[in-house]
Amino acid sequence: MTIKRLLIFAPLVLIVILLQSYFWVPTYEQETRGNPNRLSTYVTASTGDASLLNPILSADSASSEIESHVFEGLIDRDQNLRYRGRVASGWELYEEAYFYVNPQVLPSGTDTTDPQSVADRIRSAKASNTPMDPKLRATLDRITDITVLPPHRFTATRKAADATTKSPAADIQFTVDAPARIKLRLSEVDQDLFDHLRNLLGESYFEAFESTRYLHPDQPLPAERLDAYARDILPSTEQNPVIVFHLRAGVRFHDGHPVGADDVRFTYEAIMNPKNLSPRTSDYEPVKTVEVIDPLTVRIVYKRLYSPAIGTWQMGILPEHLLNREALRKEALARGLDPQNFSVRDSNFNRRPVGCGPFKFKEWKSDQYIILDRFQEYWDGPPNYETFAYRIIPNVLTQEMEFYAGTVDSYSVQPYQVARLRGDPLFQSFSGLSFGYTYIGYNMRREPFNDRRVRLALGMAIDVDKIIKYVLYGQGERITGPFPKQTDYYDKKIPPVPYDPQEALRLLAEAGWKRNAQGWLEKNGKRLSFTLITNSGNDIRKSVLAIAQDAWKQIGIDVSTDLLEWSVFIKERVNKLDFDAIVLGWSMGIDPDLYQIWHSSQTKPNLLNFVAFKNKAADDLIVKIRQEYNHQKLVADCHRLHEIIAEEQPYTFLYVGKWTAVLDKRIVIKTVNDDDQTVYEKITPTKTGNFMFYFNKWIKLSEIPLFNDEG
Repeated sequence: MTIKRLLIFAPLVLIVILLQSYFWVPTYEQETRGNPNRLSTYVTASTGDASLLNPILSADSASSEIESHVFEGLIDRDQNLRYRGRVASGWELYEEAYFYVNPQVLPSGTDTTDPQSVADRIRSAKASNTPMDPKLRATLDRITDITVLPPHRFTATRKAADATTKSPAADIQFTVDAPARIKLRLSEVDQDLFDHLRNLLGESYFEAFESTRYLHPDQPLPAERLDAYARDILPSTEQNPVIVFHLRAGVRFHDGHPVGADDVRFTYEAIMNPKNLSPRTSDYEPVKTVEVIDPLTVRIVYKRLYSPAIGTWQMGILPEHLLNREALRKEALARGLDPQNFSVRDSNFNRRPVGCGPFKFKEWKSDQYIILDRFQEYWDGPPNYETFAYRIIPNVLTQEMEFYAGTVDSYSVQPYQVARLRGDPLFQSFSGLSFGYTYIGYNMRREPFNDRRVRLALGMAIDVDKIIKYVLYGQGERITGPFPKQTDYYDKKIPPVPYDPQEALRLLAEAGWKRNAQGWLEKNGKRLSFTLITNSGNDIRKSVLAIAQDAWKQIGIDVSTDLLEWSVFIKERVNKLDFDAIVLGWSMGIDPDLYQIWHSSQTKPNLLNFVAFKNKAADDLIVKIRQEYNHQKLVADCHRLHEIIAEEQPYTFLYVGKWTAVLDKRIVIKTVNDDDQTVYEKITPTKTGNFMFYFNKWIKLSEIPLFNDEG
C-alpha cells in the first residue's frame, strides 16, 4: 500500500479501533487482575448526571444519591424506620404555648381575671385528684411549667396594599399594648391543648379575646382589615413546638473543620435566603428561630404546629466557613463577578462539595463520572470501600453489559429481565414496590391543560394496563394519587381513570374540541397540538412517550415528542417551566407532607409544583396535614387530598413500578466482632426495601462466600 493510500485509510482505521475499544468490555476477572484496587472500589451507574452537589439546592435523584454519601444530617431513620442521631447525638422535643389573659371573660372556677389567678387555676387543676375529663387530665399532666408574663408594649410593621388594585402602599405601623400572657411548657407537643383547656377556663375563653382592643395603627383602617391584622400580630393563643439538638463532639467536615451549631443555623439560613432559590424553603418556613445555645447545642422553635418538623433535619449540613457572606464575596471577586449578586447557587462549591459524610468528593467529569474517596475521619468509622465511583452510562443496555463484565457492581434490572436474573447463581437480588410513581404532568398555565376535562380525557385515552403488561412485563401496579401506595395515606378506594377513548372524545367535545375534515381535533380553527417530553436514557419513559403519542393521535390530537439529555431536561425545561407535558416520576418519602409538590405557593421556577396545580381546598388540607399529630385524623385528611387531586387530574397517574436490583454475590457486609474477628454477613433490605442501608459496611470479596444457611 502506498503512503498516499495509507493516509487516506488512516481515519477509517482509527474509527474501527475506537469502535472496538468502545464495545470491548473486560471480564470481571480481567479487570480485577488489571486493577488491584478494584475490590475496594464500588462502582454504580446512572442514566443521567447530577445537576449540582448541594443538598439545599438539588432536586434530582442523581444529585441526591451522591449527596447522601458526601453530606450528613442531624438525624436519619434506622432500619426499623425510627429516627436516630447522626451529627446529633440526641434531642428533646417539647412545646411552649402561650395565651393572653382575657380581661373580658371570667375564667371558670375563679372570681377574678387577675393573671396570677388564671395561672393558679391551671396549677390547682393539675394538682387536683378530682375526677375530670381524661383528655384534660392528659393535657394537664404534660404541662411542666406555668409562667405569667407581664403586659408589655411593642411595635409591629405590616405591608399594606389596596384591596382592589393590589398596588403597593405605605407600610402600616402598629403600637401594641399587649396584656399579660400565660406561658406553658409541655413535655411533648399537644395539638389539642387549647381545646382541652376550654373545659377548664370556659368554652369561649380564647375565642372571646379581642385583639383589636390592643392595636393602635398609625392610620385609620376598616374594622375588617384591623381585625385581620390583629389576629396576625396578637393571636389569642400560640403553640410553638421546640426541638433542641445536641451535636456530637469531634464530627468534622472533610477539610478538617469541626461541625457545630453555627453550621446548622447557617444551613437553615441558606435555605431561607431567597437569593439561593432553594426548593426546600417550604420545609423550613414554619421555623420561627434557630438559636445557637453553645457550640454543640442548637434550639429550633417553630411558629406553629408542624408535624413533619423532626424529619426535615435529615437535611445535609453545610459548612458555614466555606459559604458564609465573606467566603462568597472572596470567591466572587476571584472569579471577576459581582459580589452583590453572587449566591450559594453560583458557588463552585456545588461542583466541589465539602460535607461531613462517609465519603469525600474527589472528582467530577460531566456526563462521565463522579469519584468519591473514603473519609478516614468519619465519626461513625470509615466505610469499608475506599472509593465510590458513580458512572454516567445513558444507555441501559451498556449498563447491563458492564454489569455482566464486572465493571459496574450493581444493576437496576429492566422489567423483562427480572425472571431470568433472579435465578442467576452469580447474583444476589432485591426487589419491592417503589416508593413513588410515574406520571404524565401537564403545564396548567397553558391551554388546553387549564381545562380539567381535557386533562381527564388525555388520561382516559391511554391504556395504562397495557403499559404495565407489555412495557413493564407486569412489574408495576396502577396508581391513582400522590401518596406512596404502600402507606395508609394512599386511598385504595379511589378507582383508576378508566381506559375509554370514546368518553375521552365526548369530554373533549364538551370542552369545544371537534374533529375537522382531516380527523384532527380543533377549536376555533386551531388544532389541538402539543409536545410531550421526557429525559433520554430511560427506555421505559421513552416507551410511555411513544404509547401516549399514539393513543392521543388515534383520537385526533397532534402530538410531537422530544427526548432531552437529563440536565437540559431539568434545568432548561422543567425548572424554567418551559414545557407542555412531561413524563416524569417522583421518589417519595414516608412522611405525607406534599407541600413542595402540590401547594399553590410552590409554582415558581426552580420549585417542584411545576405543573402549576392550584386548589384552595387542597392547599388547606396540605397545611392541615403538616399540623396534624393524630395519625387517624392525618390519614383521613390525606385521603381527602388524594380524592381532590385524583378528581382534578393535574397528572395522569400511570403506575408504581416494582424494582429489582442485582449485585455480585461477592459483595457482603463486613464487620468486626468483640473478639476482633472479621465477620461476613448477607446483605438484607430494611422494611422499605432499602438494601443499601448498611452500605458503609459493604465490601467485595475475591470469591463468593458460603453462608451457614446455604449448606
